[in-house]
Amino acid sequence: MHPSNIVLLEFHPERDNLTRDKELRDGLSVALRMGKTLWLANDESVSIERLTLADKDSSGKSSFTRDHKQFALHDFLDLPLPPHGETKDDINEADIEGLACDDKYMWLVGSHSLRRKQPKPDDGAKKAHKRLCSVGADGNRYLLARIPVATENGETTLAKEVEHKGKRRSAALLRGDEHGNELTALLKEDEHFGPFLSIPGKDNGFDIEGIAVAGKHLLLGLRGPVLRGWAAILEVAVVDDEPGKLRLAPVDGEAQMLRKHFVDLHGLGIRDLCVQGKDLLILAGPTMDLDGPVHVYRWPGGAQPDKETVMPHERLERLLSLPYGEGVDHPEGMTLFPGPEGAEDGLMVVYDSASPSRQIGDSIIVADVFPLPRHRKRKGA
Repeated sequence: MHPSNIVLLEFHPERDNLTRDKELRDGLSVALRMGKTLWLANDESVSIERLTLADKDSSGKSSFTRDHKQFALHDFLDLPLPPHGETKDDINEADIEGLACDDKYMWLVGSHSLRRKQPKPDDGAKKAHKRLCSVGADGNRYLLARIPVATENGETTLAKEVEHKGKRRSAALLRGDEHGNELTALLKEDEHFGPFLSIPGKDNGFDIEGIAVAGKHLLLGLRGPVLRGWAAILEVAVVDDEPGKLRLAPVDGEAQMLRKHFVDLHGLGIRDLCVQGKDLLILAGPTMDLDGPVHVYRWPGGAQPDKETVMPHERLERLLSLPYGEGVDHPEGMTLFPGPEGAEDGLMVVYDSASPSRQIGDSIIVADVFPLPRHRKRKGA
């Protein structure tokens, strides 16, 4: 599958001070379009980036080339750890892996995953073995939060607090600390996911990589674990607690705190979620540290689940098979993007480990837009 269009994303080259090891543009993990505004995040950062859609150029390419603004998460949320560690270059990353929006808030989620150290090329066997034994947690990764969306000078922006029709909307995150939150506490006793909380994400351990708003509930897509080839989506509900904090709430009238949806992606995990009307688009890729394959599936009705679900592969629609590189260009985030007539019939994809061919100068990265096939007519419909 080849893209039908490209989008040029231009970042301010001097706004990389909240990113750990990668350039801001080199590790994009999420994308969310809201009208003329595009929100993005790097998975080694503790910030969200805003770009504004400019007019199309003479070739028809759409470029987000204006007004890069960075929103530091600690300006809105009481994160478990400060943005910087012992040094300015030591970033306590949030590992943002999902963005979604309703008409009031932007919702964001961190991976909630552990991390295993990677051996370096010049390590001897002893040092490499030691690195591979080193597993740690970044406290800011235990992040499930919302930030109010507002309009300022005609542009979409984020605010710590908004007054609307006499009601106050405030930024808040799920109760927890640097060792976990209410979600991980709930999952510790879960028969499916409890055993995987102590396993690093890239070892098929617990790893959230996608969020979607489903009515009053949230859907969380899991990169891992993949259980006998089946990927999982968690459905949760959150409500206000004390100022700046959220707590989990029942997802139905029987005090059930969690719904689990299993989808057969033929062994792949979930790398992002995106709502399309009543349907749920799933970006599927390897749960382990592999390049591909990468596909986009449509789960008909998946954005409106009313009970726990098991979705066999034949009931999903495979829409796209995305390109990827060897060690580079890993599709990580997706968002609906207007087609030629303004209809939302395209899908914009951003990449982690962007290849040099995607980089223009010292500030621009290329994202792809793919045409989305129409809904498949089902027998008996």
